[in-house]
This record gives sequence, structure tokens and C-alpha cells, in this order.
Amino acid sequence: MVLDKNTAKKTAELLLQINAIKLKPENPFSWASGWKSPIYCDNRIILSYPVIRNFVREEMAKQVEALYGKPDIIAGVATGAIGIGALVADFLGLPFIYVRPEPKSHGRKNQIEGQLEANQTVVVIEDLISTGKSSLNAVDALTESGANVKGMLAIFTYGFDVAQSNFEEKNVSLNTLSDYDHLIEQASDTHFIKEDQLNTLLEWRKNPSKWQQ
Repeated sequence: MVLDKNTAKKTAELLLQINAIKLKPENPFSWASGWKSPIYCDNRIILSYPVIRNFVREEMAKQVEALYGKPDIIAGVATGAIGIGALVADFLGLPFIYVRPEPKSHGRKNQIEGQLEANQTVVVIEDLISTGKSSLNAVDALTESGANVKGMLAIFTYGFDVAQSNFEEKNVSLNTLSDYDHLIEQASDTHFIKEDQLNTLLEWRKNPSKWQQ
């Protein structure tokens, strides 16, 4: 869910501006899943642009408090959300931890890096939501370690039905600064894309796993 429409459109504008989100309806990307897609999102690029990363940091910090209150700890999902999660934690003056996809195979074999005590409240920061499985894997790891996960805040989501179902099944609250619908609205309003490209992007969104150019 998007909390604020203006923030959602401004976030989409900035992500397009720095090519963190690329739209190529005429030359689709191939995702690791095998899906063909007219959109590709890499929000780690935000970290290279101080003004934009500060905007994202401050908007996420505001929304963390508005949605969940001030937690004990901010957790980032490795690797994409380590940077922005640490920035949000710093802005809020809170401790930071991050969660690996799986425990390390050596050393202390940690999956959660940083200091986490049982029953501490945690808000999870993520950079991108596609199906939500890797994000929810992090939530599971935190819960199993005794954390009280209040919810998750991400920069962007494609808004897939499967993601919504996965979060509902786990009873985890998800909010995002922006999403696919606001991105397409912003790209159309600013003539970033042409009408035929808009139609392709809308068509892909209906059934992304089966879409062919």
C-alpha cells in the first residue's frame, strides 16, 4: 500500500531520472526468473545520488514512524536494502541490523548480522518487492530469532497479485514509497513514455509471467 500519492509520484520521477527504473517496452529485459519484462528496477543506484538518497531516506523514516511508530531496531534485507536501511536507521537514531538470505556457512554462521534481543520491535526495510518471497524469508528469520516484526517498508513494488497473497498469508504489513501504478501514471503525465509504450506496460502488468513482446 502507498501511504502518500504525492510522495509516490515524486519517488517514481526520481527513480526514472537516475535510471534506477528503466522502461524499455520495445526491447524487454530478461529477469532471472525467465520472465520477459519491459521494466527493470535497481534501487541500489539511489545510493550514488546524495540528494535523492536523502529524499528516500527521510521519506522512509517519516513513514516508518507514521505507520508503525518508532521501533527498537531497523532491519535491512541483504543485499539491496543494507545501504538504505542503514541510512533510515541513522536518520531515526536507531540501531541497525541486516538479514542474509540464509545463514553463513562459516564463522558464527549468522543469518542476522548485528545485535538483536528477544521481543524487540523491528521494522524491515526493503528496496524492491517482486513476489515478496525473499523479503518474507527475512521476516521469518527475524521472527524465529524472537523479534516482534511490526511491518515492512519498501521503496518500490511491481504490485504483483502473488506478492499481495504472500504477505497476506504471512500476516505481514507491507507499505511502499511508490509502486507500478504511480510509476506508469508519472511516466505518462510527464511524457516520459509514448502512448504505444504505455499500452505495452499496461498489458504486461495484467499477466507478467506469460507476457510476450
